Amino acid sequence: MVDNFCEITPKLQQLAALCEKNAKIDPELYTKYDVKRGLRDLNGKGVLVGLTEISEVCSTKEVDGKTVPADGQLFYRGYDVKDLISGIGEKNHFGFEECAYLLLFGELPSKEELISFAEMLSTYRTLPTSFVRDIIMKAPSKDMMNTLARSVLTLYSYDDMADNISMPNVLRQCMQLISLFPLLSVYGYQTYQHYHEGASLFIHAPQPEYSTAENILHMLRADSKFSPLEAKLLDIALILHMEHGGGNNSTFTTHLVSSSGTDTYSAIAASLGSLKGPKHGGANIKVVRMFEDMKQHLTDWEDEEQISRYLKALLHKEAFDCAGLIYGMGHAIYSLSDPRARLFRSFVEKLSAEKGCEKEFALYATVERLAPQIIAKERKIYKGVSPNVDFFSGFAYSMLGLPVELYTPIFAIARIAGWSAHRLEELSTNGKIMRPAYKNVGEHRTYIPMAER
Repeated sequence: MVDNFCEITPKLQQLAALCEKNAKIDPELYTKYDVKRGLRDLNGKGVLVGLTEISEVCSTKEVDGKTVPADGQLFYRGYDVKDLISGIGEKNHFGFEECAYLLLFGELPSKEELISFAEMLSTYRTLPTSFVRDIIMKAPSKDMMNTLARSVLTLYSYDDMADNISMPNVLRQCMQLISLFPLLSVYGYQTYQHYHEGASLFIHAPQPEYSTAENILHMLRADSKFSPLEAKLLDIALILHMEHGGGNNSTFTTHLVSSSGTDTYSAIAASLGSLKGPKHGGANIKVVRMFEDMKQHLTDWEDEEQISRYLKALLHKEAFDCAGLIYGMGHAIYSLSDPRARLFRSFVEKLSAEKGCEKEFALYATVERLAPQIIAKERKIYKGVSPNVDFFSGFAYSMLGLPVELYTPIFAIARIAGWSAHRLEELSTNGKIMRPAYKNVGEHRTYIPMAER
């Protein structure tokens, strides 16, 4: 490596200042030209740019001709996720596979179809020969999302039909990626821990009879052991994170890049880059770290007055990262409630009892109750605020012993199912490349010869 590869030199700082000076757009121009910044209107509602049958996010209802906030609902192919999870049952750990089948093919599988689909995924859960040694173990990254994206792009080189975008071939590629994401993520983490942290290196081969959730725990833990409740909770987490409409940033990226006609590996790598962003996939890490800071400042976890003071300090930029946010509270679409948080909560409570973490769960429950009240008093808000799915997921992952480095990759392991369904939908129904408009607001200038500058 070049000695100054990562150095920020004075010259580079000077050039960056020039770049920043000429990169800023006057905020008033966005209003003048009615630009929907962030592809949202003034009320925060997303601009309609496409149609989908894969999933639906509902947060309002019509009352007397007016749109009013309502308890959130999430539908996969028209089925309420609440009903899907309820129908899967307490002891079935193959819920992710069943819902992946639903998203990809549009119908709930029969018992025989689900068994066949799970067997196909198991067959695909094998990396090319020496891939772990030659790719994952070379130049391990401290960020597992970068490791995952690099591995996905490298798989292109092992695919003789990488650029074939016919439906059967893209489906084959998507199913392989759904199967391989857990391996790429966990092996990437094990490698980094070994070479950079001095931990023992162990690579467990996936078990063909295990579900996705079971294999994650099996491959991650040195002894490969896990309880049924641990596998069930992780399975539920994967279901709740696997899809959330076509407008979220990473799924829109899937549609956008797929519309160019590029290969599956490039499209999914782009989506991974989107999900890595802290405004999208890393929120649950912030929640966990916020609670760690909170516990250090509270002398009594049951004292609601102390908890309220800390939450107010967060909003006043006087605590934690001084960003003025209570992480895990609020959502761009949901207002009264996030159905994913509601569904996940009961499973998290059960696991907290199994792990002896009831006191910590009680703290989360207290914050869950107090935070919306405090936010309503301290801030002028135009819709309700409630816990989102990230509020409980980080706590759940910590009880499962999942390292923080894998929190966002777990999100990706789930969301690859939704991305795959959306890529197939885009390639099937849309022949046009996406090309939104940007208006130039700079002035035309006369060229100045070098000698006169």
